[in-house]
Amino acid sequence: METTQTLPDYPRGITFEQVWAGIQELRESQKETDRQMKETDRIIKEVGEKQKETDRQMKETAQQMKETDRQMKETDKKMGNLYNRFGEMAEHLVKPNIHERFNELGYHFGLSSGSHKVREENGVLLAEFDTLLENKDYIMAIEIKTKPDLEDVEDHLKRLQILRNARDRINDHRKIHGGIAGAIFGSDVKNKTIKSGLFVIEQSGDTMKITVPQGFVPKEW
Repeated sequence: METTQTLPDYPRGITFEQVWAGIQELRESQKETDRQMKETDRIIKEVGEKQKETDRQMKETAQQMKETDRQMKETDKKMGNLYNRFGEMAEHLVKPNIHERFNELGYHFGLSSGSHKVREENGVLLAEFDTLLENKDYIMAIEIKTKPDLEDVEDHLKRLQILRNARDRINDHRKIHGGIAGAIFGSDVKNKTIKSGLFVIEQSGDTMKITVPQGFVPKEW
């Protein structure tokens, strides 16, 4: 049996030049695709290098943060030790001779009785005072801080009320005054202390001085 071969049905009217132009266009398109792929590879490589640099910088930053944190802890420790020494120095300056400073204001106190604790009947501690001065008419309760802050002023006012209540329970009706002593006083804390009717006791050289502004009237409890 005789067979016949069917030839592809090419579009009529296409010339060799048109086919060749199409091939050249495909080649150019492939070249552009290859160029774009190479550019993409370059960008990916560049991004990878930048990521490596970013990772390195992040590791370096993390290391620097650890070192900064270590230095801050070391500084806090040194400052804590320094504040403790200031506190010890303030107490050393305040307690032995503070009665003399108040006696210059006409109080006639005896020697400091040192720290004083106020407790409930069941023994629960209500308040503690660093220094207590007494005579037949007055009690002076003093808080000693290295660097008093506003919260220290508020806390001392509360303690003074607790002391008043405790003295009333034992029929001790002497007037109670208060003061805050510090090695370093900020202006805002100093103003708050004075406005609250408390004496400001500041370090002055190797001793302490009591600041009494004109018109100052100590608050009584």
